Amino acid sequence: MAVSRAFVLSQMMLSSKHHNPSSSSSPTMMLGIPAFPMDNKSLIRCELSSSEAPPTVSALQQLKKSAIDRYTKERSSIVVIGLSIHTAPLQMREKLAIPVPELPLAISELCALNHIEEAAVLSTCNRMEIYVLALSHHRGVREVTQWMSKRSGIPVSDICHHWFLLYNNDATQHLFEVSAGLHSLVLGEGQILSQVKQVREKLRNGFGMVIPGLFEKAITAGKRARAETGIASGAVSVSSAAVDLALTKLPPASASSAMMLVVGAGKMGKLVIKHLVAKGCNRMVVVNRSQERVAAIQEEMPSGVEIIYKPLDEMLACAREANVIFTSTASKTPLFLKEHVETLPLPGDARLFVDISVPRNVGSCVAELDGARVYNVDDLKEVVAANKEDRATNAMEAQDIITEESKKFEAWRDSLQTVPTIKKLRRKTERIRAASVEKFMSKYGKDMDKKTKEAIEDLTRAMVNKILHGPMKHLRCDDTENRPLPETLENMEALNRMFELELELLEEKIRTKMEQK
Repeated sequence: MAVSRAFVLSQMMLSSKHHNPSSSSSPTMMLGIPAFPMDNKSLIRCELSSSEAPPTVSALQQLKKSAIDRYTKERSSIVVIGLSIHTAPLQMREKLAIPVPELPLAISELCALNHIEEAAVLSTCNRMEIYVLALSHHRGVREVTQWMSKRSGIPVSDICHHWFLLYNNDATQHLFEVSAGLHSLVLGEGQILSQVKQVREKLRNGFGMVIPGLFEKAITAGKRARAETGIASGAVSVSSAAVDLALTKLPPASASSAMMLVVGAGKMGKLVIKHLVAKGCNRMVVVNRSQERVAAIQEEMPSGVEIIYKPLDEMLACAREANVIFTSTASKTPLFLKEHVETLPLPGDARLFVDISVPRNVGSCVAELDGARVYNVDDLKEVVAANKEDRATNAMEAQDIITEESKKFEAWRDSLQTVPTIKKLRRKTERIRAASVEKFMSKYGKDMDKKTKEAIEDLTRAMVNKILHGPMKHLRCDDTENRPLPETLENMEALNRMFELELELLEEKIRTKMEQK
């Protein structure tokens, strides 16, 4: 039985739907396994007929010793490939950025890569991080990096020069710290938690179990860190830091009378408006695609605050009179270029552009003009430096919470390991039962009535269920069994060996990747 199953699996892995072993669509290539996982002699042994002398080593054992084995023995790895404001320049991050509407497509493309089972993308103005569950972390990292390069046009070597790579526990810890705001430019800011929630929402429609679970637990960690420590007390956001930066760059006497233009009324733009009002600016122009969003913001403002809406096609006309221009849109191309700005009359000594968009809304060429001062998210570091120092103690307290939540996630993930074993064991025993009943019926069932045949089916199923009751009881990781997780995992490994379920697990991974293709 073992020889025939090993032979079937080896043939399945050596074939493709185009019957071309070198094709990239073959199951073998999908897992990065060489087209001949065993040597020629091993393949010949698999093909021995029953009349020939049996091999000294079973085909199954040979298969286990081959390179294929690591895909059944090793647990898939959680990997994060990331670039952030701390490791990569803005011009690189903006090329890698993925708008929220494009996240489902990006996740689907990542999951279709040969060694990637699950994926998520966290793309903000300060970071671009890709979280994956990889069959092989080396091959998975290579495939994801090539995907990033192809999508952004940035050479792989440049990405590798600025990236950071974290695996398993370190990757978990990192996301939890990100969700808590410990890696934000503004320590403890709350917007990153909303962005993590946004990614989690995109993962609700069949994108796996482990990575969605990771983001779910990251949200819990982020909430606890803010609720149980003072890390978010007095915290500023990127938007408030942008307002503070602009006001420090204006002459003190002109700050209150400066004409403010806000381009974009999304979450970031709305926060800019709120902080301008808090700083005493009671009149501003807001350019946006739709008037409804601006009207909604106006309703939230106190009386005496005037927000003037202008459509996007009047942006340059509005910019003529503005002293400070804040930009925060999702545009993939710059809204202000050198040729746009050089024709605008200066309202004073200089016009300030504070661009908190990624990709940038203000082209870098604008800074070459006399009288134009351009600031982006990377220029906000000086504004938030003191704020960061004030909450260093609270960050240490938050770290303890993150460590606790990380351990809970790892325990939850460990408990998932028994699920495939339970499914494969039931599937294998059902296959054996059905084959045995069919063989019996072909010999003795010709004269049986339908009721008797059904009774035999019910009897054999009941027998299998009773036999499996003990093993299944020792694989449960729920509240019904008070058993330590290490003991449960030892039971799982023993059952995998006794019932030769490793090949079943490998077949399932191959089948999943073929369905994704």
